[in-house]
Amino acid sequence: MDTTLAGQPAGQLLDRRYRVESSIAHGGMATVYLGVDTRLDRTVAIKIMHAELAADQDFVARFIREARSVAQLSHPNVVAVYDQGADGRHLYLAMEYVRGRTLRQLLNERGKLSPRESLDIIESVLAGLAAAHQAGIVHRDVKPENVLLAEDGRVKVADFGLARSMAGTSHTKTGVLMGTVAYLAPEQLTASVSDARSDVYAAGVMLFEMLTGHQPHTGESAIAVAYKHVNETIPPPSAVLPELPQVLDALVALGTSRDPQLRPADAGQFLQAVGQVRKGQPIPWPPRPQQPPTPDPRAMPPGAAPAPFGQEGFRGIAGEPGISPSAQLAPIQPAALLTEPVAGMYRPSNQTLIVGRHSADGGEPAPREPRLQRWLFSRRLVYLLVAVVVVALIGGLGWWQLVGRYTKVPQVTGLSAAAAGAELRDMGFTVKTGAPRLDNRLAKGEVVATLPAAAARVRKGSSIEIISSAGPRMIAVPQVSGQPLANAQAALRRAGLTPGAVTSQVSATIAAGIVISTNPAAGASWPQPQPVKITVSGGPPLPNFVGQQQSVAEGWAAANGISLNEQPAANSTQPQGTIIRQSPAANTPATKGEVVTIYISPGPPQVKIPNVDGEGVLAAYRQLRALGFQVTSQQSGPFGKNVFNYSPSGQAPKGSTITVYWGLPSIGGGG
Repeated sequence: MDTTLAGQPAGQLLDRRYRVESSIAHGGMATVYLGVDTRLDRTVAIKIMHAELAADQDFVARFIREARSVAQLSHPNVVAVYDQGADGRHLYLAMEYVRGRTLRQLLNERGKLSPRESLDIIESVLAGLAAAHQAGIVHRDVKPENVLLAEDGRVKVADFGLARSMAGTSHTKTGVLMGTVAYLAPEQLTASVSDARSDVYAAGVMLFEMLTGHQPHTGESAIAVAYKHVNETIPPPSAVLPELPQVLDALVALGTSRDPQLRPADAGQFLQAVGQVRKGQPIPWPPRPQQPPTPDPRAMPPGAAPAPFGQEGFRGIAGEPGISPSAQLAPIQPAALLTEPVAGMYRPSNQTLIVGRHSADGGEPAPREPRLQRWLFSRRLVYLLVAVVVVALIGGLGWWQLVGRYTKVPQVTGLSAAAAGAELRDMGFTVKTGAPRLDNRLAKGEVVATLPAAAARVRKGSSIEIISSAGPRMIAVPQVSGQPLANAQAALRRAGLTPGAVTSQVSATIAAGIVISTNPAAGASWPQPQPVKITVSGGPPLPNFVGQQQSVAEGWAAANGISLNEQPAANSTQPQGTIIRQSPAANTPATKGEVVTIYISPGPPQVKIPNVDGEGVLAAYRQLRALGFQVTSQQSGPFGKNVFNYSPSGQAPKGSTITVYWGLPSIGGGG
């Protein structure tokens, strides 16, 4: 049975080009396999989408568009996409294979990295993202799992599968938020909006994790982590490890502001800031100078001077802790990243920096609002917040009752029972195994169906029953040898089998058109969908007529119902009427009514015989043999050496024999 692409793709050939080998990674959207491009003889990584995604036509169309966009990226820090295609129900990407490990594996092994290692890696990541941003592509899922560390030291950003061209929509699919919550920017969580600044935020979170060995926001659930990203500022790395230089605090704060307007516009600008830090120069931020408010000396730390124009710090949106100008602008030498923090830096506290409001001339503060007005405003705000919370709770409860607690059964048909069970359990289902059933389409052990069926709407955590294939129905091959071909084929169909290819074999004992044998042989147990091959007799073999006379072939043809096509042979030296070639060749089946072509020699060419009377016998010999004749001689008497007669005369076929007579002719003789 042909099971190509029916189950696990390992060991199969996609699009007659990509040979799928072992699985190397499994994610929420796809499984990645090690493979070989057989056309170019190179190792590749083959990313095959999960079956339920490949069945979604909207996803397939978006996947193809994004794959084409990503394939245009050519950068040493981006995993190259070579090809995209679909083979049967498999939707795949052929990508560059990077031998090494992920940044996540390195962090799991080492915990935290040194400042120099962290900056080395983040620079390469930002370089790859900058190339994507310049091409109008947002990654949308930047995390250590998608950063590959090659064995030769290269760093590459992988898995742009969630990317979407910025030239198109900037929103995720309705109701679906893709990505990893620990690295998602606040705007992705609150408004499902993504752009290059969202990638910058994720890179800043990743830099924090490399420096400290911990993610900045953790919680008991994804919702708790998302809440912190929306409502809390990423803490400075030095709050976890006080020995870290405060300029690294400034880098993290620069990339992870909750307000996207206060982040670098793309990875290229963030990369520029990292480069300045590596050179020991101030961070060039903000890029557009703004007129700062007049600082209130009473609101500044003791001994701190007002920030110069354009260096007012990273306070972000209201309520975020401030970071001092010295932390963001103080230079750091590259060597210092491996030793001790720069001395003399001001370490910011976790308190919000409050700047008093002054009049334009720097006089007394503006008068406060009346107490009653502030009280009414605060009361209305409380009512409004309560109303919003109540509406949100009612809406959330309704959504949960009608939509949220339900999901769809994924398509696992064709997978092995073990793989299908693992996929269903990963989605939170309880898996039961039903009784196998015969199936002519799928190999034994592959999933035939699920109960409930694929795409059925069920409650999350429901029990799904897997029905696997017991293999195809097996049928005994009937005995059809000795029957005419048409009768044998009918007998196979009555038994439930499919007649297959018919081959012919010569037989001197079995008449043409009679079945000689089947493959498999009669009595063998055979899968119902597999065809049964049949061998029939082609009749007696065609004799070898070459070298025989034309009359022999004509007699045999008349006796066996064969038609002869007689053709003259050119330049033949064989005797006239001799067959020198035939088609078809000897020992091939000779079907009644078939036409056999024979090529007949017209005989050797005629050659004029020269007059050799009176010539010496030796001279006559040489002359006749030079013309292609055979020569014999007869001597007459003991005297004389000249030819006095020869026979035949005139013309004779080339190669024929000429007799010469020499010596003294008898009385009455002569030529």
